[in-house]
Amino acid sequence: MTATLTERGTHREQREHVAALHAELIRYGLVTWTAGNVSERVPGEDLFVIKGSGVSYDQLSWEGITVCDLDGGVVDGVKRPSSDTDAHAFVYRHLPEVGGQVHTHSPYATAWAARGEEIPCVLTAMADEFGGPVPVGPFALIGDDSIGRGVVATLRGSRSPAVLMRNHGVFTVGRSARAAVKSAVMTEDVARTVHLSRQLGEPLPIAQGHVDALYARYQNVYGQ
Repeated sequence: MTATLTERGTHREQREHVAALHAELIRYGLVTWTAGNVSERVPGEDLFVIKGSGVSYDQLSWEGITVCDLDGGVVDGVKRPSSDTDAHAFVYRHLPEVGGQVHTHSPYATAWAARGEEIPCVLTAMADEFGGPVPVGPFALIGDDSIGRGVVATLRGSRSPAVLMRNHGVFTVGRSARAAVKSAVMTEDVARTVHLSRQLGEPLPIAQGHVDALYARYQNVYGQ
């Protein structure tokens, strides 16, 4: 995967938007140094935009966001794209409803991933956002589409927009990049809260019927 040598400035508005969303990862303490990334599908085109590999967050502008095709090849931009690009590309190819993705190593959620343990649905906020537990995906090496394959296999059949990839971290999807960022924030929040609850004893489960009702209300009624 080789970046083009010239910057043509295509999809600049969307690249600016995705660059700005990375500030939310810092704001909510989801990333350290240059780890983590946000990507978003380009509407109406077989393209997506994604953070450049190793680009510092405090130096991230639209030029640090690279345009790729759905095979992960660079279409525009001088920054080599994220090492997770092939994984993101696989998800976009196989889950057409996904418009945005986020990857973080946020500490509490990644602690659950290190244990290979799903986060149980013991909070109404989890029922709202995830419709059940946050599932665990398989161990996969970085650098090809193996992580993407694990994400797709785990999220198919699950209402969760988030998956904890074992020994790695958090991957979230959404209809937009902003929606995926929200899910990443919520994943870390519930991972921390359920961890704290476990220090006091075993959290109480929520009945499946109540989970279904909460999820339906939040997804279809809540908000403006």
